[in-house]
Amino acid sequence: MFFGRGFRTHASFSTPSSRPASSSSSAGTPTHTALSEETRRKIRRIEITTGKLVDEVFAGKYESLFKGRGVEFAKVREYLPGDDVRTIDWNVTARTGRPFVKKHEEERQLTVILAVDASASQDFGSGNVSKREVASEIASILGFSALRNNDRVGLLLFTDRVEKYIPPRKGKRHSLRLIREILEPGPTGHRTDLSAALDFLNQVQKRRAVVFLISDFLGQSPDHALRVTARRHDLSAFRIFDPREEDMPRVGRMRLRDLETGEILVLNTGSPDFQKRYRQAADERHVDLRRSLEAAGADFAEFSTASPVTSTLVRFFDLKSSRRRVTRRMGGVR
Repeated sequence: MFFGRGFRTHASFSTPSSRPASSSSSAGTPTHTALSEETRRKIRRIEITTGKLVDEVFAGKYESLFKGRGVEFAKVREYLPGDDVRTIDWNVTARTGRPFVKKHEEERQLTVILAVDASASQDFGSGNVSKREVASEIASILGFSALRNNDRVGLLLFTDRVEKYIPPRKGKRHSLRLIREILEPGPTGHRTDLSAALDFLNQVQKRRAVVFLISDFLGQSPDHALRVTARRHDLSAFRIFDPREEDMPRVGRMRLRDLETGEILVLNTGSPDFQKRYRQAADERHVDLRRSLEAAGADFAEFSTASPVTSTLVRFFDLKSSRRRVTRRMGGVR
């Protein structure tokens, strides 16, 4: 655990209520045993809750935001009588002195990829909900929204390696399987390597897709990998955090364990110097991440374990739709 860029705050508190670090499966591809009763209840709760939300709120917002995103630019050709004047490519027309129109090819369906951080830090939650549970709720809303729109959904689970890749498919059973995998990933790695995950995604997903990158983004931002992914796909990054990762309570000396490294430290949380550096480190991480995502051209939202997922996701959909309308009016392509 260290201060500065990449300061890891995902510590488990040494109190009776602390959550243990997630255990690793044996090396190789993780295999699932029978689901625990707790996980079954979580999946059922998520299915019921998000299904209702999708029907009442998100299905329409998803369709409104992504409709027409399956239409890709193919080529330009000279204008012919009867062509829709709205398809005129004014840039090419201005260069050539003759009117040209854009031709597009329509895809029958969208491909949605949920790229979800499965590292040990996702098990942290200072309240009743862990970051992993928040990730599963976000993924279920997005997955069921895509399902309602007849789109395919795939899952990429990663730590410091690619843990599992489930190719995009359709169907309710498939969507429920993705939720199960997120809640009980059985990872072989503990740390996080976003670059490796995004590089893998860009190799296996050749066609343009709608990609939701869900992580706590602790550590260094993979600037190059983010830029490459945002150019190839419609990339949205969702940062999940716990309030204790931003502000540590003043409770005197505390024993902390880093869930990813296993490092144990005893810190004086009542020290003004500690509080200042802790807050400063959190602010620096936040600024660095936003700068990286803005430079890449990716959309961004933040989800707290202490706040409802729904309101944040609604704001994100509305803001993304507004930006897209402005970009289209300005002649952009996003």
